[in-house]
Parts: sequence; structure tokens; C-alpha cells
Amino acid sequence: MNINWYPGHMAKTKKQIIEDLKLIDIVIEVLDARIPISSQNPDIQEQIKQKKKVIILNKSDLSDEKQNQKWVEYFAKQNIPAVLVDSTSGKGFNEVDKVIKNVYEAGRYEQKGRVGKSIRLMVMGIPNVGKSSFINRMAHKASTKVGNKPGVTKQKQWIRVSNEIELLDTPGVLWPKLDEKNTAMNLAYTGTIKDEILPTIEVGFALLKVLMEHYLKNLIERYKLSAEVIEAILQNRVLEPNEKALEVMNEIGRKRGCVIAGGEIDQERIANMLLEDFRTGKLGKITLEMSQ
Repeated sequence: MNINWYPGHMAKTKKQIIEDLKLIDIVIEVLDARIPISSQNPDIQEQIKQKKKVIILNKSDLSDEKQNQKWVEYFAKQNIPAVLVDSTSGKGFNEVDKVIKNVYEAGRYEQKGRVGKSIRLMVMGIPNVGKSSFINRMAHKASTKVGNKPGVTKQKQWIRVSNEIELLDTPGVLWPKLDEKNTAMNLAYTGTIKDEILPTIEVGFALLKVLMEHYLKNLIERYKLSAEVIEAILQNRVLEPNEKALEVMNEIGRKRGCVIAGGEIDQERIANMLLEDFRTGKLGKITLEMSQ
């Protein structure tokens, strides 16, 4: 798999982000808690590694709670604080404020002339991780633009969150080429790669195989499948793994009435249903990347 999707404006945006780094104190990187590694832009990590950083594991209401804690520990081992948040409900945002202030205070001795001034944050994140929702929640949905600062173009605007914190928003930036299949598929499952880029049936079928391996119980409960029937399919030594997944997909189709003329199962409809149910949390709390 090799997906190229790097519009010209994204190269310009990356250049602007690198330029803006000199203006800020802390980088806030918003990731999707269901795919923390796949949603991290590798193309910008080298540029931000010299800055203090806080990881925001957004959409944690949709991800596996046990895996949530493991991912927090994973980043902690790298000396990067990570906070679990749900930008829709506001859960975790009190912790965000505390962590930002702690990180700033720990490094304030490095900031000459910064005592008494606002903490300046750059919020980064690829499309669809909920960056805008995070910023709106941080700004209490009353984003106040702050005047231009020295060295900042007239078009650049800051958002004042409080007397202590200012945010610099950045557009969502992807990277030039996706050549790692698991990363590409994870981004497709969550909708970051738009549905028209890859065939829906292919994406839905691949997601089904992942769910069968790690969240079979969720599938059985959501679609009211017979545990005995599913077990018989999985134990069938004649069937190849893809054939087993196809049998499960057809079983879901029969339970949901996804039948077309001639009694065939409408697999595209099932694929769309699987993706929608995963993305909206109807399949339960699911994490696609497991922390070791």
C-alpha cells in the first residue's frame, strides 16, 4: 500500500509550523486515543523534539480503558506527560490545565524574560483527531483573538484561553506518503483517510478481522450473533482466515437484514455499518493499537 495525498498547502503549513515553533513554550500534540501511534505525524517529530511537549489522547471515551492507561504509561516512560480527554464532554480538561502549568514551571528557568507572561502553546494534530474540538473546549467556546506579536505575520492570530494561557492553532497536517499498511488502515478506520480514497468493502472487511481478533465479544453483543455459530466458524479448520471473516460478515448481514436480490448478502452495506458503529462507539470502547 502506498498512498500519496499531500496537497501543496500542507507543505506550506509544515514550513509555517516550523517557523512558529520559536514563538511558543509548549507543543500540545492531539492524538486519537484509539490509534496513538498512527495518528502521530512522523514528519514533524524531529522539528518539535527540542520543545516541551504534552500529549492529548483525545476521544478517550471511545477507546479501551485498559489500553488508555497503558498508553499514558508508554508516553510517561519517554518523559512526555499524556492526558486522557473527551473534548465533547470536557472530561479530563482540569487535568490538562494542571499538566500544562507543571510542564511550564519545570522549564521556566530556561525562558529568559518570560516570568509573569502568558504560557504560549502550539496545538498540533492531524485531521480528524478532534483538534478543533479540543481548542474550543480549552477556550470555553469563546475563542478570543489576541493581538499580533512581534515577529508574527498579520494573519497569525492567537487565542486567549485565560490570563495565563494563549493558544496558537495550526491546520491539520498529514505527511507526504503512507507506505505502512497498518498505519494507513488505522487512519481509514477512524475516517482520517476519507472513505472515497479506499474501497469501503476493503476497509470494512479489514476492520472486521481486527475486531474478530481483539473484540469478538463486542461484535457478538452489538449484532446479536450466536456465540455458538461464531465459534463453529472460527474452529472450522477447512476455512482460511479470510473465509472465516467472510462467514462472520455474512452472519452479521443475515442478522441485520442486509440481503439483496437473489438472497445475496449486501457486503458493502455491512462494511459501512461496521465503520459507522466503530467510529461512533456503538461497538463499545475499542483501541486498535495496543501498547506493550
